[in-house]
Amino acid sequence: MTIAYRRILTAALSAALLFATAASGDASPSPTSSTIADGQRDFDWEIGTWRSTVQVLADPLSESPDEWLQFTGTSTVLPLSDRRANVVEFAVSGPAGRIDALNLRLYEPQAQRWSLTFVNMRDGLLTPAVYGGFRDGVGEFYGDDQLDGRPVKVRFLIDRVGRDEARFEQAFSADGGTTWETNWIAVDRRFRR
Repeated sequence: MTIAYRRILTAALSAALLFATAASGDASPSPTSSTIADGQRDFDWEIGTWRSTVQVLADPLSESPDEWLQFTGTSTVLPLSDRRANVVEFAVSGPAGRIDALNLRLYEPQAQRWSLTFVNMRDGLLTPAVYGGFRDGVGEFYGDDQLDGRPVKVRFLIDRVGRDEARFEQAFSADGGTTWETNWIAVDRRFRR
């Protein structure tokens, strides 16, 4: 495995796990979803199992030509604590290898925001969380991390394309958020039996 691939894998897992979703349970929103205005049920729509198609930029924030690595697999979102938290189990593979990861999402009622923390199952390390929520149907989450020892800003976007499809994007910024380079794109489609 190349160093560039490891870097993107670690970074992408942080963001990708966000996009990964699915598990058991009813995929339709709970009856109280529309009555809770503070956001604590923002992820109810994602509970269940999804087929994930993932593209990962091999060497983000570099001068090298863009090389996108392709992966497919599943993402399962399991509700926790009356859906005020959830965990995403993410497993995809492709010609460049396999990605197994978890994403723990916790709702912070005092701040009315979500924190998303990823873990790469290969090394068992947590990444710094990204924080945010949904506005006009799009989830925006921001945080700080490091890429090869240099500080970067992280942006994670979730766009619910339809009832059975969602798009997840992660981007890095090396200039404090002035410009962004997308390094992870996942499209999830609800798994139907």
